[in-house]
Amino acid sequence: QVQLVESGGGLVQPGESLTLSCEADTIPNGLFAMGWYRQAPGKQRELVATITSTNSGETNYADSVNGRFTISRHRANGITLQMNSLTPGDTAVYYCNLRIPLSNTNFWGQGTQVTVSS
Repeated sequence: QVQLVESGGGLVQPGESLTLSCEADTIPNGLFAMGWYRQAPGKQRELVATITSTNSGETNYADSVNGRFTISRHRANGITLQMNSLTPGDTAVYYCNLRIPLSNTNFWGQGTQVTVSS
């Protein structure tokens, strides 16, 4: 079992930046990916960005955040999400995810609220 702890959510104005962090209490052996998903009120949870555990750290972004958000690894057990040029459309609960593709196992954090409003 992997426990994920998120931090960094909050209230910002449009155009501002925010950084989310996530740390896993343990990391699995072998290939895995960590990432961020978000869920706005009345909408389904959607992918924001992911990064693999490989040396190259392959990344994947949703079209809606590509060029504004940057995901990166922080030590061996954590990730950050730098969010720039935030808009009200980015308002959602952001969830950290760790996925083991070999077993299709997913672990989730409890979520952190990001609100973009003037």
